[in-house]
Amino acid sequence: MIREIVAAGECGAYIRFGTVIDPDTSALVQAFAALLRDLRRAEITDVVPGYVSLYVEFDVQRMTIADLQRIVEEITPPKVESAYSGDLIDIPVCYGDSCGPDLTQVAAECAMSEADVIDIHSSREYLVFFLGFTPGFPFMGTVDERIAVPRLTAPRTKVPAGSVGIAGYQTGVYPVDSPGGWRLIGRTTEPLVDLSGSEPRFLLSPRCRVRFLPTNPGHLQHATSNISRGLGSRAHRTR
Repeated sequence: MIREIVAAGECGAYIRFGTVIDPDTSALVQAFAALLRDLRRAEITDVVPGYVSLYVEFDVQRMTIADLQRIVEEITPPKVESAYSGDLIDIPVCYGDSCGPDLTQVAAECAMSEADVIDIHSSREYLVFFLGFTPGFPFMGTVDERIAVPRLTAPRTKVPAGSVGIAGYQTGVYPVDSPGGWRLIGRTTEPLVDLSGSEPRFLLSPRCRVRFLPTNPGHLQHATSNISRGLGSRAHRTR
């Protein structure tokens, strides 16, 4: 189950479960993360799931990697739920033009029309593997290999909130304004994070499935002006 535990600086380590991005490995990482959090050990300060590994941060005054290794070995292997056990969430997206400034270049690199890129990107459901980078940023996959373009060579200093991007076989939505190097092909007005309370609230979570619904700027503007901006107010959830 666990391939290895590798040091990551003085106060952290990666627990590696595999080498290939796939739903089964992702489900195992999430299940093990939940078990480790449930231990509520004060010396473990953070647990951050990734595609094939789990980053564990700890208090170096109270724990060593050898201690972490022992704790991990004592954990009973988790019962793993299906990676696709979460809700299916529809998110409206305006593709191209000012909403997706990289769409034209992506289409050119893939030797297809912009309409083809949109059809391919919006024709499948994407699994949310984990959240990271910024609060509520969903790392989703997998993108059809025909449009799996690499990141920009020079990242933007500011990407508008709601921007939908591609980076290789990954796709995601920027929840807040932030720097970023993913290829921007569209934008949504759907709020992905609510930071107004004492604890952040996220529209998406690991195991959710996302389906992008192409729309036009007028529809997005109408939704913004006529529907409450509460988190997930316009996202359609199904099981």
